[in-house]
Formats: sequence, structure tokens, C-alpha cells
Amino acid sequence: MNEVQLEVAKAYPNDSGRGIARLDPDTLLHLKLSPGDIIEIEGADTTAAKVWRADRQDWNTDTVRIDGFTRQNADVGIGERVTIRKAEATKADKLTLAPPEEASVQFGSDAAGMVKRQILKRPVVGRDIVPVMSSTNHPFMRSPGQAIPLIAVETEPEGVVLITEDTDVELREEPISGFEKTGGGITYEDIGGLQSEIQRVREMVELPMKHPQIFKKLGIEPPQGVLLHGPPGTGKTLLAKAVANETSASFFSIAGPEIISKYYGESEQQLREIFEDATEESPSIIFIDELDSIAPKREDVTGEVERRVVAQLLTMMDGLESRGQVIVIAATNRVDSVDPALRRPGRFDREIEIGVPDEVGREEILQIHTRGMPLSDDVDLGHLADETHGFVGADIESLTKEAAMKALRRYLPEIDLDEEDIPPSLIDRMIVKRQDFRGALNEVEPSAMREVLVELPKISWDDVGGLHSAKEQVQESVEWPLSNPERFDRLGVDPPAGVLLYGPPGTGKTLMAKAVANETNANFISVRGPQLLSKWVGESEKAIRQTFRKARQVSPTVIFFDELDALAPGRGGETGSNVSERVVNQLLTELDGLEEMENVMVIGATNRPDMIDPALLRSGRFDRLVMIGEPDVDGRERILEIHTENTPLAADVTLREIAEITDGYVGSDLESIAREAAIEALREDEEADIVEMRHFRQAMENVRPTITDDILDYYEQIEEEFQGGGSGGPGPTGRRDSRIGFQ
Repeated sequence: MNEVQLEVAKAYPNDSGRGIARLDPDTLLHLKLSPGDIIEIEGADTTAAKVWRADRQDWNTDTVRIDGFTRQNADVGIGERVTIRKAEATKADKLTLAPPEEASVQFGSDAAGMVKRQILKRPVVGRDIVPVMSSTNHPFMRSPGQAIPLIAVETEPEGVVLITEDTDVELREEPISGFEKTGGGITYEDIGGLQSEIQRVREMVELPMKHPQIFKKLGIEPPQGVLLHGPPGTGKTLLAKAVANETSASFFSIAGPEIISKYYGESEQQLREIFEDATEESPSIIFIDELDSIAPKREDVTGEVERRVVAQLLTMMDGLESRGQVIVIAATNRVDSVDPALRRPGRFDREIEIGVPDEVGREEILQIHTRGMPLSDDVDLGHLADETHGFVGADIESLTKEAAMKALRRYLPEIDLDEEDIPPSLIDRMIVKRQDFRGALNEVEPSAMREVLVELPKISWDDVGGLHSAKEQVQESVEWPLSNPERFDRLGVDPPAGVLLYGPPGTGKTLMAKAVANETNANFISVRGPQLLSKWVGESEKAIRQTFRKARQVSPTVIFFDELDALAPGRGGETGSNVSERVVNQLLTELDGLEEMENVMVIGATNRPDMIDPALLRSGRFDRLVMIGEPDVDGRERILEIHTENTPLAADVTLREIAEITDGYVGSDLESIAREAAIEALREDEEADIVEMRHFRQAMENVRPTITDDILDYYEQIEEEFQGGGSGGPGPTGRRDSRIGFQ
């Protein structure tokens, strides 16, 4: 008999609940199998599954991918080995299904037929859990996309049977007792994008419970606790639930505030009782959600109760009594406010950050949440994942719900809400389209960014006219490191840390920063200089720290400081509250700590570069100083084209001619000219539907150019200084002269 031993891995998100095992082509050949055949999977128990071919990345890895239900049927965990052989499946004459003991279910009229349609052509072994997906017109509702476990009480004949059209499927309403394994909970297939985190939690939790002897052999104590931390909505609680479910350990959950009581000593007693119960029923997992609410830093807390609870928790976590096989998992999104005594090894040995998922992770999460959805063919999840920067799992779930609601709104006019039953034909027609996701994307914003409202500007390089050399410099400094970091690695250099755009007002510095953020597909945090300043000591610096912290969490990010001179003026001149000096110092330290700021770029814009503290302008902070000067003739023509794109122009209007006579005008002036010309035309005739050349001539008389000779000299002088003195900025004498020159 041909058989192989393979390691169990988790299923692909779309395979969950479908009774599929994925094998690589070599194994298929060796066992003489072709896709669609039935195999027997033997772990501690035996079950059957249908074979499909694995994706290329799994070839030659000696793994078999099966979902949580199949794993429970075979009684194995991820990473354990199972024996696989070809199975002789007979057709089933009869199959009896019943719900597990904790679920009481009422079946509707056609429930048996419905279940049968879902499990056609599926192999079943007696005592298996058969997951049935709930759907809209289902006789028993649970959250959609989650499978309902039914237990195959008996099959005729016995052994591996295949459900066919002729099988008689019978449903029993009363639950079956004596079946401990029910697949009702959350499995690792329900968690997307946390591959390495799951791996680390499993090492900490599953290994000591399943194989305590390994730790004895190595002569070490198994780990005691895991602290999961990260932004809200990334899946910390979900991960803890999945771990508890997959290890088949008893699970005790403490929601922080629940145990606090007004009576003296009662809160501590409740904690003690939970730990005692857990020890009795070991192996067990105690999960503490919102750890910061019951174990805050003791020195910051005024209440006596909290202090005693923290102390009780500390003694429980490594008191004199040994805890046996009890592992504590805690979750918090404010890891800095947890009492430091808890965060030492021996209490929480591992702190695992569960961060904002990357693109691959987002695609996985999207697959999980759209599992039960009828998607139309134009929905491209990969493309959606690309567009949802900064989204955490909870945001993506809310995005899919919103898209489904949008789809529902399209069908609402056809639904008669007074009727009991909605016609099945309509339900079968329902489908979620790409436009539904488009609409949902406009409404759901990433939760990690709610406070610093990040908007992806809808401005591309095409909207930036002229400014060729400046564009190129900015692209090299910002776009390359974010989109092709490998180029810099190849040559062994670090990308620039920041770019300072300077130049006369109205030349398009802010516009440029927006275009960069859009083109690199990065999140964009815009900081307008003065808004960070606060009258409270320490608040302004804190605001800067928070901005950078947020940016790191949702990288890749572009932080844009507009009017940098207001935020970071030269130090040492003024007397007074010193706020700006402290702000400058905070900025300097944040920018210099840029080493660990992977994928965060800083762009500053100013029209008074001589007022900025010179320490900011050295390399390593703002490395590239890009002068954005007045546009040349071609540039002006392009800018006029952009601003008159939607304006109906008369035949005699030549933008080239206007560009030639608008020397000294910058982008914002040209925009004004285009607007003024249109208003002139309306002034002449309210019904006007075309703008003529004379209107433009009139407009040019009304709009004064921004750039005068003085301003030009001033910026040319600064540019020379910046280039002459390297990017270290002008020396003190140069600085003073340039100021006089400006006045």
C-alpha cells in the first residue's frame, strides 16, 4: 500500500470548510493520485479529504494543507505529521447529521436539501465534523462566512463514503453529546497576514502544552506568558482565541474591568480564583484583554484598588506556587502604560507586536472576509489590497461589510419588505461588484490613522506643470527609496532621510509633496507648522513624537511639514518661552532617529529657508535641498494647459503666447489668470460659454506677478549659499547678508 508522511500546514483562506487537502505534484505522482481523488488522512484519528494541487510556493516542501475542521477530524495540529494514502470511497446510501452539544439548531423546511447541495461529492467518515456554510436564506443563521459544524453521526455503509445525488441526508435536531471536538471556534485559517506572529505564539503556547518533555530535556522552564501589543483592530484577541481553540486547552478569559470590584480585597480574590481554576483544569490558557486597564503603572495610579490588583497579578504570574501548565496571554494597545514589573521575563516572556498588515497580509484578510461572498469577476482582491494602505484587519472587515451593504442597496428596490420570503431567484442573482468596493473605500478610513487624518491626495505628476529638474530630484529622493529600496541596498547606501523644498510662494511646493505621496502609494500625513504649537509645556514636542510614531506604525508614510520655518526657526535669537527651541530639538532627534524609521520619508516646504535652524539642514536630516523656482516658458505653458483643461477656449487663444509674456508669474498666478479670464468672460456676458484671448489679456493686467527682481536675487543668493556650503546650510555671515538682501 502506497503511503507518505507529511507535515500539516494551514489551509489557504479560500479553502476553509471545503474538505480539501492540497498536495504538491510529486506527492500526487508518488501516490498515483489525480486532482479530485479521495485520500485518507491518518493522525491520531482518521478522516478523508479530496485532493487538490498545491500552489507553486508549496512544491517540494513535504506538507499537506488542510483546514481546521479536517485537522480536528484527524486530531492533529499544525506542524505535526500525518500519514496519507489513497482511499477507496464507496457511495453513501445514507448520512445522518446532528449539531454538536452546545449548539441548539432549528432546521428550516428544505434544510436537508440545502446541506446536501453543499456537501455533494464530499468524502465523509463517521464521527467527522462536516462544516456547512451559512448563507442568506439559511435555516440557521450564524455570522455569514463562518461554517456551522455538524457531526456525521452515522454513515451507511461505514468507512470512507462519498456524498452523491442518491445519498439520503437526514438532519437530527437534538445535539449529540460525547463529541468533545467541535469546530465551532476560530481557527488559524480565520487569521490573515500574521504568519510569523502565529508561528511565534505557537512556539510559546503549543509546544509546552503538547511536548513538555522537550523543555525538560533542555533543562529550562517553559515560557509563562505572551504579551500581544499593537494598534487596535489588528487581531490580538482573535489570535488568542484561535490559539486556545487549536491547542484544545481550557480557555479562561479576563476582560480587564470586569474583575474590579468596590469591596476591599474582592478584585484580588477574583483574580486568584481564575488562576486556581486554570491550574485545576490545566493545560489551560488565561487570556487577559485590555491589560492596561487592570495593570497600569503603579506610580501613575491614584486608586488603591488598581495597585493591589497589579500586585496580585505579579504574584500570581510568578509567585511561590508553581502554575503547572498555565500560560497567560495578554493583549493591549497601550503597551507603554502597562506596569513595567509585568514586562520582565518570567512573567511575560515574549512581547509580540501585531502590527498593521502589509500588502500580502491584506490580500489574505480580504480573502478571508469575502469567503462567503458572491463576488463578480471584476473584483480584484490583489488590487484592493494594494489600495488599502494602513488598513488593519478590522478595517478590512468593515470594508467588505460596507461593500456588501452597497450591493444590497442596489437590489433593495426589487425587494418587497412586507413579504415573508424573498424569492430565491433574486437571492441567487445578488452579486458584489467592483463598484461596491470602490464606494466602500470612500467611506471606510483606516482606523490607525483616524487621529492624524491621512488623505491620499488625488494629485499625480501630470498635475504638476514645469519644474522638470525639481521633479526629478524629488523622485530620486522620495519615490525610489519607497518603491525600489533594492537599488540602494545594491549599492550599499542609505536613501536620503528628508527633502526640503524651498522657493518663492506659489511655485507648487505643497502640490509637489502631494503628488509624491500619491505616486508612491504611501500614506500622507500633512503637518501644518503652527498647528503643533501649544501653550502647555511639553505638548508641542509630544505632538511631534506622536506624529512620527503614527507614521512608523502605518509605513510607508510621507510626513509633510508645510511652512517649516514656523515650526523650526533658528535657535538662540529669541527670548521667551523657548517653545520653538524645544520643538526644533525634538524634530532633530526624531529625524536623526530615522535609522529605525523604515519607509518614513520627511518632506519640508518653506519660502524662508534662511530662517530655518541650520542644524536641520545638514545631511542625515534634510539631505536634499530642492529649489523650486519660477517656471520657464514651457513650464508656464504646461501649467496653463492644466488649469484650462476643462475651460472651453476660443480659437484665437494660444497658450504659448500667454506663456511667453508671463515672465515672473508662478503656478498660482497662472491659475489666477485662468480663473480671472473666465470671470471676465462671464462679466461681459452671463451666458458666455467660451473664453477668448482678450479676456486673458484683461486678466493679465489684473493679476500681478509674484516674482520681482528682489525676490529673484534673494533666492538665487540662497541657492548659491546652499550649493556652495554643501548642504550644511549657509554660514552665519552668509545668513546675515541674505537677510539684509531680502529686506
